Amino acid sequence: MSEPKRILLATSNPHKLEEVGAILVPLGFQVLGLADLGMNIPEPVEDAETFSGNAQIKAVEYARAAGERCLADDSGLVVDALDGAPGVHSARYAGSGADRAGRDQANNAKLLQEIASVPPEQRTARFVCAMCLADPDGTVVAETEGAFEGVITTRPAGSNGFGYDPLLYLPEDGCTSAQLPPEAKNARSHRGAATRAMAARLAEA
Repeated sequence: MSEPKRILLATSNPHKLEEVGAILVPLGFQVLGLADLGMNIPEPVEDAETFSGNAQIKAVEYARAAGERCLADDSGLVVDALDGAPGVHSARYAGSGADRAGRDQANNAKLLQEIASVPPEQRTARFVCAMCLADPDGTVVAETEGAFEGVITTRPAGSNGFGYDPLLYLPEDGCTSAQLPPEAKNARSHRGAATRAMAARLAEA
């Protein structure tokens, strides 16, 4: 049996590592997170105006700094009634909190406040994930994107997932993204779609 192919996922978020690893590990990849490197790499400035632009910034910078083939994603929530907000600002929509859980709670509260007067039929939204794969020399090898459609509910529900998962209601399932079992979410989510598309590209690369 051949050794797993190493790939660095440019994140310290354990949820992202689990979600991406669930797809890539069975295909023969060893997925490392930033915490596994034992290196203190400065976080790059994500100042692009698109998810794909920010994913490329992260993939290229971390690949060069770590000397590893690197996969990076940028993802967020796009709400039609808010002209696409929070968009690329999803992670810090309500400002920078003390920890991830605190930021998530504050972001969700702000979104519910911003959309409170919007009628149900106009609360359409989707999670978007852009992924970029870069080699250690900074060459961009592949880019993919995935989306996960729903509507914004009126109050959080569910404990699976993270971020805005408790607010994205899936009409066909009668539940939020955070109420889906992890396997079901991976099978349909924006990050799952982008990762599966990337897996096809990795098979060629």
